[in-house]
Amino acid sequence: ALRYSTTADRIGEEDPFHEELGYWLWDANEGQVLRCFLVPRGVTMLAGGDAGATDQDFSIGADVGSSTYGISSNLFLDREFKTVRYDLKVTIVDADTLRYEEDTQLLLKGLSDPFHHLDSNTLSRVG
Repeated sequence: ALRYSTTADRIGEEDPFHEELGYWLWDANEGQVLRCFLVPRGVTMLAGGDAGATDQDFSIGADVGSSTYGISSNLFLDREFKTVRYDLKVTIVDADTLRYEEDTQLLLKGLSDPFHHLDSNTLSRVG
């Protein structure tokens, strides 16, 4: 298991606009990689997918209502900004570089189609 915490700040502002605390887990017996995390505003996520021990590319996902890889939200977020699907694709480029593409789908109150909150980045080891 690998424990992590993340904060995202806007330039010039003191308080972060996003925080999360979570774990990356490897289940060798099931051939599954898992990511579980909590966003303090009231969302929890357990996402997972197939991955071999030497895979350089893997994808994980979660759906609202799933009893295994699922998403839970507090009453306000469930009503106003319901997270319904989460997908993450990870590519290990080399020992010092990781690339990801993330799609979090939200049902926003008053809209019929999900909003896709997309994020992607390349992370490089610096120390």
